[in-house]
Order: sequence, then structure tokens, then C-alpha cells
Amino acid sequence: MHDSVREEEVAGQAEPPQGPPPSGLISELVQLAQGVRKLFGAQLHLLAAELGLARAAVSWLLVAGLAATVTGVGLGLTLLGLLGLVLAKWLGSWILAFVVLAFLEVAFLVGAIVFFRRCMHWMSLPGTRQEWRAIMHDTLQRAEQDVEAGKGKGDA
Repeated sequence: MHDSVREEEVAGQAEPPQGPPPSGLISELVQLAQGVRKLFGAQLHLLAAELGLARAAVSWLLVAGLAATVTGVGLGLTLLGLLGLVLAKWLGSWILAFVVLAFLEVAFLVGAIVFFRRCMHWMSLPGTRQEWRAIMHDTLQRAEQDVEAGKGKGDA
């Protein structure tokens, strides 16, 4: 049964199209429009599929980020607990161990703030002298244009 259906499909495809093939500028423009429509239709389907994948990937990225954050906090607390225990055994006093831990945490916090500010400073600087020169040139041109525009308004 399947072979007879397949034979009919092959026989239907082998038949030449009925009538003369369309010719002329109008038929070519119609074919061009159909091709463009198929192309953009395929592009839209591809875009929809990519957006669907991106939505799924974003949610998985958020889950992975949350898991990494929870794991990092847990590891940090465990290491601080172990360091506190070692300091308490070494110094012989829990209070002194907590004071040393608090000092270390404040030192790391200040270091992180200084590093963050330095990175923000680096981001605000131009990469090369040519970039700096271009920024200054653009700023000077804008200032001159603003001055000229102000004089033009005052004359009117």
C-alpha cells in the first residue's frame, strides 16, 4: 500500500506544468516578490526560534547565577568559620579571634571599594592619546557651535 502511494507521488511530480511558462517583466517581478516574501518569512521563523531559545537560556542563566551566588556565600561563611576556629585555637580567645576576623573583613571591604573605584576610573579614561585628542576636538567644536548659535539668536 505504501509503495503505490509513493509511486503516485513520484508520477505526479514527473508531469510537466500545464500551459506555457509565464514570461516577461511582470512575471519576473512576481517571482521576485514571492522569493522575497519567502526569504523574509523564513527569517521571521528563524528569529522567533532564536528568541524562544534565548528566553529559555536567560532563565537557565539566572538559575545558574543564583546557584553560584548561594554556593559562593556558603563557601565564604564556611571559610570564615574555619578561620575563626583556627584563630581562636591559636590566640586562645574567641573574642580576640572575632576582633581579628572583623578587622580582616573591614580590610577586604576597603580593598574591594578602592579596586571598584579604580576600575570605574579606568573605564572613564580614553584608551589612547588619539581618543583623548578626538574627545577634546569634538568638545571644542560643540562649544564653538553653541557660541555661534547663541550669537545667531541674539542677532535675530
